[in-house]
Amino acid sequence: MDMKNVLNLRILLALVISLTIVSCSRNSSKNTSRATGWKINDKNGGFQYNDKFQEQETAPGLVFVEGGTFTMGKVQDDVMHDWNNSPNQQHIQSFYIDESEVTNLMYLQYLDWLKSVYPPEEENFRLIYEGALPDTLVWRNRLGYAEMMTENYLRHPGYGEYPVVGVSWIQAVEFASWRTDRYNELNLEGAGYIERDAKLSASAESNFNTDTYINAPTLTYGGNDSIINPDKSRRRVQTTAAGDTINQYAKRESGLISPDYRLPTEAEWEYAALGMSELRSFNVYRGRKKYPWDGQYTRSGKRKTRGDQLANFKQGKGDYGGIAGWSDDGADITAEVMSYEPNDYGIYDMAGNVAEWVYDVYRPIVDDEFNDFNYVRGNVYYKNSINEDGTVKVITPDEIVYDTLSNGRIVARNLPGEILQVGVDENETYLRTNFDKSDNRNFRDGDARSSRMYADNFEDEDDGDSNNETRKMYNSPKHNVERDSLGNLIKKYDTSNQRTSLINDEVRVYKGGSWRDRAYWIDPAQRRYFPQDMATDYIGFRCAMSRVGSKSQDKKKRN
Repeated sequence: MDMKNVLNLRILLALVISLTIVSCSRNSSKNTSRATGWKINDKNGGFQYNDKFQEQETAPGLVFVEGGTFTMGKVQDDVMHDWNNSPNQQHIQSFYIDESEVTNLMYLQYLDWLKSVYPPEEENFRLIYEGALPDTLVWRNRLGYAEMMTENYLRHPGYGEYPVVGVSWIQAVEFASWRTDRYNELNLEGAGYIERDAKLSASAESNFNTDTYINAPTLTYGGNDSIINPDKSRRRVQTTAAGDTINQYAKRESGLISPDYRLPTEAEWEYAALGMSELRSFNVYRGRKKYPWDGQYTRSGKRKTRGDQLANFKQGKGDYGGIAGWSDDGADITAEVMSYEPNDYGIYDMAGNVAEWVYDVYRPIVDDEFNDFNYVRGNVYYKNSINEDGTVKVITPDEIVYDTLSNGRIVARNLPGEILQVGVDENETYLRTNFDKSDNRNFRDGDARSSRMYADNFEDEDDGDSNNETRKMYNSPKHNVERDSLGNLIKKYDTSNQRTSLINDEVRVYKGGSWRDRAYWIDPAQRRYFPQDMATDYIGFRCAMSRVGSKSQDKKKRN
C-alpha cells in the first residue's frame, strides 16, 4: 500500500473518530445541563424535562397548516364598497385547524358531558346546561315552514355529521375550552398520571381542568388523591436522596399537555381557507386567489366532474341548490361535512355550507402598520386569582357566576374546578412597552382614545353629553338587559339619537359564505360581523390550535 493510500486512511479514521466524539458529546448533553453541568432527569431527584420530545402530535380532528406570508384581504374589485378588507401583507405562524366544521354529533357529546356532570335537575346547575344549548329556533321564518329543522336538525342522527348552527361566539369558545380539557385528560390518563377512566366518574365537585392541573394539581378532581396518584401508575416518579417518593405531576416540561383548542384568528382562517401549499405563482402570492380551490369559477373544470359545483351556496333568487337531479350542489340547507373536495391543506368546507365564527373583534380596519405578524384584534389579558395564602382560587359549585346576555339568555361565566380569572393590573403592565392594560379590543381603532392628542381627563363613557358622544368613533347603542329574582326580563333600551354605529367590542367577525349566501361571500377575503352572544342558522365554527416548536413538520436535522 503506497503512502498516499495510508494518508487517506488516516484522514478517514480521524474523521470517524471526531464525528463519534461529537455525536457522543451531543447525546450526553441531553442528560447534562450545558449551563451548569448538572444531570437532567436524575432518578434521585432534580430537574425533570422531556428531552425525548420530537414533534407536536396532531390532536384529534385537526390538520397541520404550515405558516408563511400571504396577502390578506381582497385585491379584486370591492363591489359592495364596504372598504373593510383592503389588502395587506401578513405573516402567520404554523398552526392546526379542524378539517371540517364542528358537527352536531360533536356538540351533542359536549352537551351530554355537561348534563352528566352538572345535572340540570339541580337548580344550582340548571342554567349551565341551558346556557350551552344551541338556539334551535334560528330556523324559523315568519313566511316559511321550518319546524322540521327546529325539532330535528340538532339531535336527529340524519343530521349528525352536519355542521352545528344556532351557536353563539360565546358558546363556541366554551366548547373549545371543554375540548381542551377532555384531550389533555386523555393524554395524562394514557401516560399514567391519572387513574384510568377517571373521566367517567367526573362530577361538579370532581372534574378535570387543564389550568388547574398545571397550577394546582392537588386540587384537580376536587383533590381526590386516588385519581391524581393512581396506585398502578406508569409514570416516572422522583425520589429524594433518602429514598422517599415525591408525588410527580405532569408539567409543561413533560410535553404531554397540549396547547388549547380555540377559535382561529381571522388571519389564520383566511390563510387556511386559501390553501396555498401547492400554489406558488406570483398571482397567488400577491393575493389574486379567489376561492379555496384554484380558478375563478365555482364549478369544476376537471374532465370527470366538469360542471359540478365545488361548494354549497345559494345559486340565485329562490335557488338554493340547483335543479333537482341536474347541476345540483347536493344540498338545500347545510350539507354533510366533507361533501366537497378539500383544499390543498386537506381542509373541507372553507367555502359555503356555513359561515364560521373567528376569534377577532370586528373593526373596518386591519392595522397592519402596527403589527403584521399573527394579527388579531380582541386580546383581553387575564391572570389567575390568588388567595391570601398564595394559592390559586379554584371555583367551587357554590361560587358559579352567571351572566345575562343582551338577548336575555343566561350563561355560566365559570365552572367548578376552574381557576378564577381576573384582569391584569398595573403590577403586570408597569413600564411595559408591549401592552399597558388588560382589555385591548379597541386599541388603535380610530377613536379618540387611540389618538396621540387623547387627554387622560377625556370622558369616554356615556354621560348624556351629546358633544362628548360625537367624539367617539364607535358609539353603538348601550342596551341593558337583566333578570329579577323571579327570572323576569328587565329591558332598558338606549334611545339616544346620537348613536351612529352597531360596531362595539362585543361584535365578532365571521368568515366565509353559507348555504344562504351568494357566491360573492364564499371568497375567503370577505368579512362580516355579528353580536357575539347571538346565533343564526347559517353560522357555525371550527377550532384551531397553535403549534409549538419548528415551523415545518419536515424539519431537516443538521449535523
